[in-house]
Amino acid sequence: MDRDAYRNCCSLVKIPRQSYEQFWSSHFVDYIDKELSYSKFFKKYLLPNHPCMFSRRFTEDWKCRKQWVTEEGKPNFQKLLQEFDETPVPVANCNAKEYNANPKQVMPFKEFIHYWKEYIQNGHSSPKGCLYLKDWHMSRDFPEHNVYTTPVFFSSDWLNEYWDTLEVDDYRFVYMGPKGSWTPFHTDVFRSYSWSANICGRKKWLLYPPGQEEFLQDTHGNLPYDVTSSELQDTGLFPHFEEACQPLEIIQEAGEIIFVPSGWHHQVYNLEDTISINHNWLNGCNIDIMWQFLQNELSSVQKEIDEWRNTMDSWHQHCQVIMKACSGINYCEFASFLKIISDNRMAFLNACSGDSSDYPRHLSEVFTTLGPYHAAFDLQRVAHVLECLLCNEDFKRLDHSTLALQPETMLQQIRDTIQSTRGQHLLYQE
Repeated sequence: MDRDAYRNCCSLVKIPRQSYEQFWSSHFVDYIDKELSYSKFFKKYLLPNHPCMFSRRFTEDWKCRKQWVTEEGKPNFQKLLQEFDETPVPVANCNAKEYNANPKQVMPFKEFIHYWKEYIQNGHSSPKGCLYLKDWHMSRDFPEHNVYTTPVFFSSDWLNEYWDTLEVDDYRFVYMGPKGSWTPFHTDVFRSYSWSANICGRKKWLLYPPGQEEFLQDTHGNLPYDVTSSELQDTGLFPHFEEACQPLEIIQEAGEIIFVPSGWHHQVYNLEDTISINHNWLNGCNIDIMWQFLQNELSSVQKEIDEWRNTMDSWHQHCQVIMKACSGINYCEFASFLKIISDNRMAFLNACSGDSSDYPRHLSEVFTTLGPYHAAFDLQRVAHVLECLLCNEDFKRLDHSTLALQPETMLQQIRDTIQSTRGQHLLYQE
């Protein structure tokens, strides 16, 4: 990130985002087929929260594009079996519904490939249903494979940086599915961004911008399982459906990468036998959206168990426990998340100014590529959200003794670091 981009982005909370109505009037998605600077991607897509598609030239050097795909552009089952064989993988049944998703089972990889071959031979049908290998943590299971490289545009990834630090989880996935497999209507975890690269095959995406989900809810406030279902025409069940815009429909070809912005609901179909790589990610541009999501989640939990509010001394803490179970994170873990992100950037900025060389080396390439301006921007965004957290009445009621560092102290450290390194990191970039 250059200095001009940094100066513009420092006032992010004051920048009015381009209206989705203005974007919708064009009803198309930008196709990027040439060199694009990170700063331009940052300003044109990350900040305004708009989708785009990258051409296959951005994935042409990936090993998986060469090793996992036949010369005819189909999945290379033989090569995949050599690599993964007995590996247990999560597989969903697209023909079954469990709440608003598809039920999953775990099976050996070779068993799924055997099914997939038979499915193709039977004209893309099977009495077992349409099975879809999805949400497989392949990179975590096989870190030595290095079959792809995260494009620089998506490298400011707080979500996976945090989970990598804890060494317990990640949000990097491989999907493999036959023609006809699909993913029901949803928005991504924590309202994160996502990027998805087709290694082979084709997908159809239906996307709705933030706010449209209000018109897609039924009379009980639930979103549809299948946004193309004829039941949405029932005004008695979906009274506001006619007010919703038409979805943005995108066809993604082999090798292309789609950027799905934060909070955009979507439904996805595999038009051919398809393999894709997907990451969910967060950074300073959408951390405020995550924070709003967490507040909404807590509010929903509180409404559900409100009748016990006055009968439990630890009612607020119980709400956090339920929120963690339902959403995967609660307020105290969110504070810990912000601490790890800020610690890494403060260490990097101190190293840039010569005060220290102690920062996570596994992040060295990302930090060096994005530069000290980006680290300073990140810290300002963390500071803004911390200020919001500290003013939040629900957070004030919680026991903070389990936190490694009190948020007030963390906020002051961030402010001190930004102030003390302001001149140095600007000089460093010049």
